Amino acid sequence: MKCGFVALAGRPNAGKSTLINSLIAEKVAIVSEKPQTTRSEIRGILTAEDCQIVFTDTPGLHKAKTRLETRMNKEAADVIRDVDLIYLVTDASVPFGKGDQYVLDTVRSAGLPVFLILNKADLLEKEEILKRLQEWSQRYEFAEYFPISAKYGRSFSDLIKTTASYLPEGNAMYPAEMTADGSENFRIAEIIREKVLQCTEQEVPHASAVVIESKEFRKNACYLQAKILVEKDGQKAIMIGKQGAMLKRIGTLARKDIEKLLGKKVFLELFVRVEDDWRSKDAMITEYGYGGAFRE
Repeated sequence: MKCGFVALAGRPNAGKSTLINSLIAEKVAIVSEKPQTTRSEIRGILTAEDCQIVFTDTPGLHKAKTRLETRMNKEAADVIRDVDLIYLVTDASVPFGKGDQYVLDTVRSAGLPVFLILNKADLLEKEEILKRLQEWSQRYEFAEYFPISAKYGRSFSDLIKTTASYLPEGNAMYPAEMTADGSENFRIAEIIREKVLQCTEQEVPHASAVVIESKEFRKNACYLQAKILVEKDGQKAIMIGKQGAMLKRIGTLARKDIEKLLGKKVFLELFVRVEDDWRSKDAMITEYGYGGAFRE
């Protein structure tokens, strides 16, 4: 049996989280159109008869402006060096830039086989795809090249089969039915944060964190309390909204996805707290589970 770890590396918004969800055929990583959605290593587990592949979604590599972002970059680099194979996921619709070079340099330094995953290929004509592939091949000798659409692709069997061929022989590391290894509380918190990202604009979503305060199962229902942290009073006002409308919207959307995760009815209570400049404080970044907190 082929078993191993595959890291997904790339710039923010390259489509890494969408791809890992598509490969696992289950939502294990939150997704939004905003950059830096992924703040921590997320593992999705694919088990077949002849292989088990652990896909690791990493924070998008970018120029850091806060302590949180610095730690996110470090975690991504650490993960990339600790796997068997790397997917360099790139947005085919965006020209090569400085950010791509930074990611490429980071991947190159790992000294591992690298697949170029040319994502969002559905946005380009065939001739443009071939041109992009040629441009990338001149910059680095990738082990394999795969133009795909993580969002609209129906089958990734060729990618999975080829990936397995690069992995070592070994025993399964996780039970066959397991599709993610993140704690339940972290996955619930991430679902809530995804709805914050989807519902709010400008700096508010990036300044937000979510922590599960309590979780209690009674009969066929789960009762949850969670706090959403922001850095300024003005952000808190936006998060709550007029007469609580924004917070209610976030809670309603989150509750539906949490019920799918837990398989039971959920009663969710959200509240908002201001934690000044938390993205610059290591202790809080770790407490909230971001920036390599689970690798420390």
